Amino acid sequence: MKQETRLQELSAFLKTHRAKIVPQMVGLPAGTRRRTPGLRREEVAQLAGVSTTWYTWLEQGRDIKVSASVLDNIAAALQLTRDERNYLYALAMDTGGGPVSAGQLPQEGQPEISPSLQKILHELKYCPTIISDRRCQIVGWNEAASHVFLDFEQVPVEQRNMISLLFTRQEFRRLAGNWEQFVRGFLAIFRAYYGQYVEDQWYERFLSEMKAAHPDFNQLWEQSEVSSAPEVILEFRHAKGGKMHFQLTSLQVHGNVDLRCSIYTPAPDTSTEYKLRQLMEKQE
Repeated sequence: MKQETRLQELSAFLKTHRAKIVPQMVGLPAGTRRRTPGLRREEVAQLAGVSTTWYTWLEQGRDIKVSASVLDNIAAALQLTRDERNYLYALAMDTGGGPVSAGQLPQEGQPEISPSLQKILHELKYCPTIISDRRCQIVGWNEAASHVFLDFEQVPVEQRNMISLLFTRQEFRRLAGNWEQFVRGFLAIFRAYYGQYVEDQWYERFLSEMKAAHPDFNQLWEQSEVSSAPEVILEFRHAKGGKMHFQLTSLQVHGNVDLRCSIYTPAPDTSTEYKLRQLMEKQE
């Protein structure tokens, strides 16, 4: 990530999270004549124990010196989660949130799925499951995923990026009862990767392409959370299976390759699993 881009992202990130915190949440009086939602810059500075000028420079994306202890104070003031705190560190100190450094980025190319992971995909027969890499490129899926989402085998390998498919394929827009919620979950994961691999220029190029091609992407990206493993309940309106409810569980796969397993489990106390069984049996 270029320094200018990194500082711009830091600026947007701080502004977005400052706007989410109202004074009462941090023990400050509500006050009057607030022109914008959330805390004022001087209030964040007060809570973090830094000068208003210094925090203003940080939020403006200026190239200034920061320390871990000060970032901890800012993270506490903005009530950031662990993933959001890692993201703040990555942007402010130009270091990835994980153990990978600039000279240790994973190699390019299609990651291979181990036989054990292939078996897991097969065994999760009635749980649509997708395996993706650190760029949200889909590298594996099971039969249930093909029935609920789309036949990824028919999508060219270079186009199997989950973020891109969410905006380019109408199947996804029609499927999700709340499409924006569906997208936000993946963008939260993507932003976590973005902070972890700050040295990978691919992310900057990909984001520029998405913003240029899809006007609604930019707003959702700016509002997105940071989460390495979001858990959400989704309502799908399948053309053949009808209304289905799934719980999304996203798991990191430990190994030499940074892979993620996204499992859509039929929600309990619903007819989702029965509908999925019927759908799959009809198409066998």
